[in-house]
Parts: sequence; C-alpha cells; structure tokens
Amino acid sequence: MTTGLSDTGGNRFELMVQSITDYAIYMLDPKGVVISWNAGARRFKGYEAHEIIGQHFSRFYTAEDQATGVPALALYAAEHDGRFEAKGWRVRKDGSRFWATVVIDPIRDPAGVLLGFAKVTRDLTERRATQEALRASEERFRLLVESIIDYAIYMLDPVGTVTSWNRGAERFKGYKAHEILGENFSRFYSDEDRIAGLPSRALHTAEREGRFEAEGWRIRKDGSRFWANVVIDPIRDAQGVLQGFAKITRDLTERREAERALDEARDAIVQTQKMEAIGKLTGGVAHDFNNLLAVIVGSIDLAQRRIANGGDISRYLDNAMAAAERGATLTQRMLAFARKQELRLQHVDCTALVRGMADLLQSTIGSRVRIETRFPLTLAPVHADPAQLELALLNLAVNARDAMPDGGRIIIEAEERQVAEGERPDLAAGTYIRLSVVDDGQGMDAATLERAREPFFTTKGVGKGTGLGLSMIHGFAQQCGGSLTIASAVGDGTTVALWLPLSYADAVDPPAPPLDIDETAGRPLVILAVDDDDLVLMNTAGMLEELGHTVFHARSAVDALLMLEQSMFDLVVTDHAMPGMTGAQLADEIELRCPAMPVIIITGFAELPLHASRRPRLDKPFKQAALADIIRTVSTGIGNPTESNPYGHHAD
Repeated sequence: MTTGLSDTGGNRFELMVQSITDYAIYMLDPKGVVISWNAGARRFKGYEAHEIIGQHFSRFYTAEDQATGVPALALYAAEHDGRFEAKGWRVRKDGSRFWATVVIDPIRDPAGVLLGFAKVTRDLTERRATQEALRASEERFRLLVESIIDYAIYMLDPVGTVTSWNRGAERFKGYKAHEILGENFSRFYSDEDRIAGLPSRALHTAEREGRFEAEGWRIRKDGSRFWANVVIDPIRDAQGVLQGFAKITRDLTERREAERALDEARDAIVQTQKMEAIGKLTGGVAHDFNNLLAVIVGSIDLAQRRIANGGDISRYLDNAMAAAERGATLTQRMLAFARKQELRLQHVDCTALVRGMADLLQSTIGSRVRIETRFPLTLAPVHADPAQLELALLNLAVNARDAMPDGGRIIIEAEERQVAEGERPDLAAGTYIRLSVVDDGQGMDAATLERAREPFFTTKGVGKGTGLGLSMIHGFAQQCGGSLTIASAVGDGTTVALWLPLSYADAVDPPAPPLDIDETAGRPLVILAVDDDDLVLMNTAGMLEELGHTVFHARSAVDALLMLEQSMFDLVVTDHAMPGMTGAQLADEIELRCPAMPVIIITGFAELPLHASRRPRLDKPFKQAALADIIRTVSTGIGNPTESNPYGHHAD
C-alpha cells in the first residue's frame, strides 16, 4: 500500500501525529481492546497510556450505551460497512461527560485481513477542530492515518511543501501521493488567495500562535472547488525547533450547499409569507376591534339619546370605557407579540395571582367548565409582569375552554423545576416555576401541535381571532427569561406550560398605583398641546382644561415652534408620531432654543428613539389621572412662569 511517506520521513511523520492534540486518534484490536494511545486521547479522556492500553474501549461509553451494546454495534458496523460515524455522550476517566463525534475505520493488511480499527474522536463541547495525535509505532501510525478517509491529513515542511499524503487527502483533492509529494500546498488555494498571500499567512499564523483554523474555498486537481474547514498545527522537535506543519482538512461543501439552498428557499417565499401574514392579521384584528367599536359606538349612541331625555347614561359610559380598555389590552398583547411591549418585571406570587383572578376566569369561560388549582404549600415568586401573566393565563384558559365544546375540566398547577446546563436549548441553567394550564379536551394532532406557536395560525376559523395568542404568550415568556412548552395528543387533552424564572432580590418593585386627580392637581399652568390629529388634540386639551390649566393648540411641530417664539408657556405636551417633525424632534429643538422648557411626549409606540427615551412620556391610551400625575411630576420645580421662555410675552 502506497503511503506517500519516504523511509526517512518516519520520524517526521511520527512527530506530526504526536503534535496533534485536538483529535483523539488511537488503535483497537479486532475485539476493541486499546493497543495505542495518543496525546489527544489523553487530553480528552484523562487516561495515561499505561492506564488504558489493554483495556476495552467500551469504558468510554455511558452505562446506558454499554447496556444496549452500542460499542459492539459500532465495531460491527465499521467492519462490515467499511466505516462507522456517530455523535453521542462519552465518558472521561473522572466520570464527566463530553459530546463527541466519532469515526471508526477498519484497518486491514494487503490481504484484507482485519488487523483492528482506527478510531478518531472529536470533542464538540468546545467546538474546536480536533487534531489527530498518535502514540504508536511507525507502522501503526501509517496504518491508522491511511485508514481515515473523511479527513485529509498530511504534513508540510516549514515552507509548505507536501511531505505526506493520506487516503482522505486523495479523496478530497483528487491527487495521488506521487502526484503531490514535493509540491507546495498553495496549489490547493484559488488564484485570488495565492495573490493575497493567504497560504503563507496561514503557516506564519500557525507558527506564531500555535494553531491556525479557517474555512474557505479550496481547489481540487480537476479545478473544481470545495468548501473546507482547515486546521494547521506546527510540528516541533523536543528542542522546540520547527520541523513543519500538520494539516487537517474537512470537506464541508455539502453542508454549505444545504445552508445556501435553505437561504434561497427562505428568500423565495418571504414575500408570500408577508402577504399571507398581513391578510390573516388584518382579518383577525378587524374582527376583534369591530366588536369593541360596536360596543363603544352603540353605547355612545344610546347615551346621546338618553341624555336628550334627561336619562341616566352612566351605564353606557361604563360600557364604552370597558370596551376601550379592552382595545388597549389587545394593543398591548400585539406589542408583546412583537416583543416591543415594555414589560414591568417584578416579584409575582403565582398562587396569589391565580387566586385573585379566579372569579374573572370562571366568568370568562362559563359554567360548563370546572376550574381546579393545584399549588404546593409554598411556592417561590417568579420574575414577570403580573398584568401580562394574567392575560396569558386568561388566554390559555379560553383556548382550553374552546377545546372542550361539551364542557370539562381545566387544571391550573405549578411546581418548582431545576434546569441543568445544556438540558434545555430554550432555557438557561437555573430554577424555574412551571405554571401549567391543563385541559381534558380534544387535544391536537402532530401537525397542529407543530404549528401551534406559529404567528397567525388558528383553528378557530377565519375572522374569529388574530391567531396571535400562543405566539404572544411565547414572546412574553421569553421576555421574562423563560419559555413556553406545549404537550398534546388527540383525545388526551393539552398541557401548556409557562416556564418562568424565580424572582430574586434585584427584581423591580411594583409601581405605585396612580394618584387620584385631586391628589395630583397643582397650580394652573399655561400649556401648549401639540398633535396633528384634531380629535386627539381636542381630547387632550379637554382633559388639561378640566384640570384647571390654560391650553393653546398647535397642529404641527412647525406651528408649535412659531407659537413658542411669539408667546410664553410653562409646559409643552406633544404627540410623538407627527408628519414632518416628530414629537421627539420637536422636544430636541425646544431644548436647543429654551433649555428650561419641560416637554412631555405622548406616544402609542412601545419604543421611542434612544435619545428621546430620557424624556417624560405618557403612553396611549391614558386617563385624566395619569395625565395629571405626569404633569405634577414634570412641573415640580417650574419657577415663575414668566421666566420659562425667553421668546416673548405670555400667551394672551
């Protein structure tokens, strides 16, 4: 068998293998007994050579794998199929585990008789390219390296001349050993890379830093290109003198092509997905908001008729206000889905929260469904937004009810769970409260379960919801640092679990409740109200006037600046989303012209520009008490009104 190594190259060949420390490469006899051991194997597995040579390699497998005969199956597959490759947990000497990819190749003599196996292990826990390091006789090293066909492993002299060649290199690059030995390895690089000096730079980096790793295009003998992962390690003798380099190449072309095809497919359908999503969102949101508008319009119409006759209209006003507040809640849920809703994370007692909303839950889902709660005697608080958590539980309860058209039972339960490092890809290691809503309804099939958290997906029919429920709950859980899981089967009901992290001492305290209007009332101010929407401007001005302030109107930022030049005000209250110049930009301009002038920005957006986030803001929709409260806070410290504006006289 041609090895591509001269007789005088044996020591250098052995030095090459000895210098590789990122791959565990060793030999087994036909029965799986370890007969050679290298530095990489010692580094990964923790055994010295005298501790492991003569022992069976199955001790590297977990107890579960040993019980099911995985080591023997691996050798059988390698012998009969010519190769075995797998990923799984392996065990070090100290009992710790590491995730590894393993390749086993059979070693045969020229007559085809099985001599043993070459085993290559790569530690993927650190995602580092493994380097093969061998400790065995010259012939064992030759047989071991030549039996590996999935890695190109060869040696370079200090200037980059190829001095050894294995079957993997022949397979990847197309050159026979006699065709490439003595040639410079730069011929594997493209013309552009050679002109840029990449081959020599790779060797200098490996020599200087002890290792070089990169991915890029490489050239085969026939001129075709393949995408490769390359690792170069310097080879030094006992005195530290550079003898050459060990070079390991892996062909990643198929993986790269698969990723590229996936990207192209995703780009090809993204526009269609956008249009479909817009259609579903429009229909669902229109349905929900039309219901709310029907209540508001109907209640106001009835109130107008009653007030003309001197009747009591309080009931209709209450109905209109309740519908408007539900609309605000729907908007908040949609912002939570977009993960732009500003959560107020704090300590939340799940037991008390569920107990406090018991009446709401029961009245919402009706009398045909029974609610049970199962909580431990003590339960640590979670780190969450209580309002959003209530919405999430209410949404899950409604979904559970809809899955039981003939009635049934809903169980709300909680338990403390530990998540270890790497146990869950969606959760960091730590302690969580698993808050679950369980129903004994129809359940979901595999296809429905797969799409359950998909935005806009709903089984309730067209126009009967936005299809954002579970997506928004999932987004909320992730914002809290947790996750959402769903377990279901047809006929066996559904369990939806919110995994929420425990709350610790640094959690944000609950915000203080808003003060009554009477408590927030201060001295009368002269206020400039700015909004491009006449209805909103009239409403805001009306609230301000009811609070006893004098209000002037501006329908754009430009008008506001003109009025500020001509008159004097104590405070500016402006909408953010205005054409031409936004409220945040208006506030910046006012700060330049009149640094002492306070500005309150009213916005329906969850986020303001970063530079404007420090300014006082009031989120839409708001009530008069909230407006009074922020004015009281902002106006504290306002001195003589005549000193607030340098432009001119006080507004007439």
